[in-house]
Amino acid sequence: MKFTPEIYSIADKAMTPFIDSNEIWDYIYKTTSTKEKVKAIISKSLSKQRLTLEEVAVLINADEPELIEEIKEGAKTLKKNIYGNRIVLFAPLYVGSKCANNCTYCGFRSTNKDAVRKTLNDQEIVAEVEALEENGQKRLILVYGEHAHYTPEYIAHTVKVAYSVRIGNGEIRRININAAPMDVDGFRIVKESGIGTFQVFQETYHREAYKTYHLSGKKSDYDYRLTSLDRAQEAGLDDVGIGALFGLYDWRFEVMGLVRHANHLEACYNVGPHTISFPRIKDASSLEFGDKYFVSDEDFAKLIAILRLAVPYTGMILTAREPQKLRNEIIQYGVSQIDGGTKIELGSYSKLEENTDLNKGQFKINDDRSLNEVVDELLDQDMMPSFCTSCYRRGRTGEHFMEFSVPGFIKRFCTPNAILTMAEYIQDYAPEQTAIKGWKAIAKNIETIEDEKIKKSVLEKIDRIKDGERDLYY
Repeated sequence: MKFTPEIYSIADKAMTPFIDSNEIWDYIYKTTSTKEKVKAIISKSLSKQRLTLEEVAVLINADEPELIEEIKEGAKTLKKNIYGNRIVLFAPLYVGSKCANNCTYCGFRSTNKDAVRKTLNDQEIVAEVEALEENGQKRLILVYGEHAHYTPEYIAHTVKVAYSVRIGNGEIRRININAAPMDVDGFRIVKESGIGTFQVFQETYHREAYKTYHLSGKKSDYDYRLTSLDRAQEAGLDDVGIGALFGLYDWRFEVMGLVRHANHLEACYNVGPHTISFPRIKDASSLEFGDKYFVSDEDFAKLIAILRLAVPYTGMILTAREPQKLRNEIIQYGVSQIDGGTKIELGSYSKLEENTDLNKGQFKINDDRSLNEVVDELLDQDMMPSFCTSCYRRGRTGEHFMEFSVPGFIKRFCTPNAILTMAEYIQDYAPEQTAIKGWKAIAKNIETIEDEKIKKSVLEKIDRIKDGERDLYY
């Protein structure tokens, strides 16, 4: 897969820092937005072409309500064209809260004396995964504090433990990781355990702001974190996720930083990030800084739409930090993955913990709906809930994923696989009312499949699922 050279910079060299703050601010301050420019950029994105930094800046600077609405509508259309109406569901599982870093915005920070440090043992991990499987989860992201205890070998071990758990028809089919950056050998060890995506969030791409938040610990090294996913690529771990924590610095800069990061990965490795995440800080009451850079709901919706247009092929993750009403709105603008039934306190899925002091997570969640409640409301919004993990297991990752997703061919797989995983969920976990909605949604989505051979195959596979088979996919 070849990409337009103009979106890259001469600064793009493997394992080398690539963020130039002056370059980003120059684009933001010196770029003007007109109706004609915005329309042309949206049209380019809808043809599934990556946007340049200058084009992203044009969208950022579009502040007229009419233009913002066009940006949102463009993002909706692009998502529908590439992924259809499916929303992939997952759950985070916090494995350990030990942390050696002192990050002023995080509940795990080393100076937080109120935090009770805990690491789940194997038995507790099994109990947590069993509880998640009993609710119908198939995809997990394992989350670890950044501490010497959580070595690559330890993380690989916990991945294997989680994969080994089986309850009834339940099983975890894909495990993603959110953990500290590693060296090349460390990434290689974790990759060999069979993970999907490895996430490392830069938090803020502004170097000076980064220093003010990361006071001590290995995470205070901006460049080491920035180049972490280069090392993952060098290790052969080509399925990576990037993210920024909105509220630490100007949201316009962070959007440009995320796009610049995607450009860098493409330029050096011919493959962009599999996912982009954009968690947002909303409550500063327990944090050691103010709300100067907090992002309003209106700007949050706008920036998500811009990211969807800027990087058409990339999965976009919206977490339970956001409240239900806002999540229901924003998923329309290009979000492809959300968590459901989320609990961030260690041991909380299985309720193994008795100590209420452990019920203090890394941050506050604002959407506490159960997985089935999320599924039910997605169906009400004409969305197709999906527990699909086929791309990873079919080898459609990294550059191979780009080959399918950039031209939009992946829609051929996403809709059928979403249908099949939803059929499994209905058979094994859904209450009656959700099942009724689910089968109606499946019938409706089957009719959208244009390839008659695939449509016939999907119907045959659904019959096999009803007869007891599981894990059928394309």
